[in-house]
Amino acid sequence: MEAYIADWLNILGRWAHFVTGIAWIGSSFYFIWLDNHLQLPQEQADEAKGVGGEVWSVHGGGFYQAQKYKVAPHVLPETLHWFKWEAYTTWLTGMFLLALIYWYGAEVYLINPSVAELSVPAAILISILFIAGGWIVYDLLCRSPLGRNDSVLGVVLLLLATLLAWGLSEVFSGRGAYIHYGATLGTIMVANVFFVIIPGQRKMVAAAGRGEAPDPEPGIRAKQRSVHNTYFTLPVLFVMISNHFALSYSHAWNWLILIAFSLAGALIRGYFVARHKGKASPLPIIIAAIILLATAVALAPRTEARTASEVSLADVRPIIMERCTNCHSASPTHIAFPAAPSGVMLDTDAQIETEAARIHQQTVVLKAMPIGNLTQMSEEERQMIDAWYRGMK
Repeated sequence: MEAYIADWLNILGRWAHFVTGIAWIGSSFYFIWLDNHLQLPQEQADEAKGVGGEVWSVHGGGFYQAQKYKVAPHVLPETLHWFKWEAYTTWLTGMFLLALIYWYGAEVYLINPSVAELSVPAAILISILFIAGGWIVYDLLCRSPLGRNDSVLGVVLLLLATLLAWGLSEVFSGRGAYIHYGATLGTIMVANVFFVIIPGQRKMVAAAGRGEAPDPEPGIRAKQRSVHNTYFTLPVLFVMISNHFALSYSHAWNWLILIAFSLAGALIRGYFVARHKGKASPLPIIIAAIILLATAVALAPRTEARTASEVSLADVRPIIMERCTNCHSASPTHIAFPAAPSGVMLDTDAQIETEAARIHQQTVVLKAMPIGNLTQMSEEERQMIDAWYRGMK
């Protein structure tokens, strides 16, 4: 029953995280698009009111006119919409999932003894330190003199992101390292909203309410953080789906693969931001494509010429039964899995033969299974499976 309840919490938590994430990213992308498409107001009356730019659009059978003030309107409207809870609920649901899957299930998903021998409390403490420390270091950098030079700051942040990916891969399982990389960037994004962007907007609203000209400094800081957030978005989205692709997180160079996808994502996002403003150089897209292609080539499995194998299913069956069927069975014995993951069951010879390619891919090529190597599959056993599979072909 405990595993069943955890599964339902997982489903509902993921659904909520997905929905709120769409709301946050959708509104964020829209306002960036909006800001980059503003044109000078056509009516002198609008310019006299302090309107700095406007854009006309059509959607859902209606026409819309959005206007942006240079500073603030002379009189604030009674209803003023704030965009913050999309970010906050995305982070809250994400942290709920992190606690449910990677803290509560630390021995399955977070700790890999072959990477680092950690107790569950130690792993959770390290997790919290990485996430909180990431925001503290980032915020201090942005507030330092270095933060006044966006280009230099961008290079430093890339180097620190690389260090973060490497450090996480040295203490956690590949899957755990990836999700904590995303959680750290996601926390920085939400903290930017909570600690910088929204407080700056509150100061602007308060000043406008008093009839004073708002201080531009909070707006400048908020703009910088908003730009960082938009470049973090695609790397974080990649991490959100990466648990489906063991070929990335289970690789020996998983941290470098993560940075390659992060850099490609940031370049792709940068191209679209520039494209909003008009013609944009395709160079960022080309570089991103080269990075992804080079990553795909580097990850390609290496085939080796082998002699015919004498390893049979009878030799492999005991390995599968001991190392795999505690999860991949009609009746799993592992407490974390009330049902066989992905519906893969290996109770019979016919099932083993049907799933031979998947068994080989996960246990030999990727070494992603057993998950966290919970059942301690040895290298000799993996070689046995490899020889059996190649002998079938």
